[in-house]
Amino acid sequence: MDVEIRVSASAEAARDAAAELLAHAAQRGGHVALSGGSTPRPAYEAAARLEPDWSRVELWWADERCVPPADERSNYRLVRESLLDRLDKGAAIEHRIRGELAPEKAAEAYEAELRGVVFDLVLLGIGPDGHTASLFPNDPALDELRRRAVAVGRADVDRVTVTIPPLNASETIVFLVVGAEKAAAAARAFTGQPDPATPASLVRSASGTTIALLDRAAAAGLPA
Repeated sequence: MDVEIRVSASAEAARDAAAELLAHAAQRGGHVALSGGSTPRPAYEAAARLEPDWSRVELWWADERCVPPADERSNYRLVRESLLDRLDKGAAIEHRIRGELAPEKAAEAYEAELRGVVFDLVLLGIGPDGHTASLFPNDPALDELRRRAVAVGRADVDRVTVTIPPLNASETIVFLVVGAEKAAAAARAFTGQPDPATPASLVRSASGTTIALLDRAAAAGLPA
């Protein structure tokens, strides 16, 4: 359950490394889960250039805000604009989390779709607080072992997230982390003990590979 840490000279280089992994996953085909946020957008754009045929992929989302798909906060919208709209051949199936539904209804619907699915690759980020997907520090969702997707209440906007068991069942987990504001969280996530206060420290591929792609700024807190 170790992490393979790869430090790039710049944020752009780290995102390019993520794009290459995504392009290879598209070429292999299977189940791929993506995340939102500003960090992966350039990686998705580059992945579309590297491999414009994603027709062998069933595409999933690691989490979603409970907003309509056209909302500027939507992870689906981000992936649509930065990746899917740029492809020659889109994903075979897009398994969108229906953020326009009530959170529990959206989670139940996604739970049903996820049954029996094992992700071949999942791309995740880390927040400055150590959260990943929509798994936040010390949130009850971290203790969920049966359900594969749950609703998460937040002060800004509610979320739906994939839970830790299906994430950890993934063949390959890739964390993309850039920027000095992520350095402390990255150090806790990748060199500290598993701790619910840093949810990213709990997410590791149980039988496959976990890769952390960082730029030098995000890696600043790691041991030399």
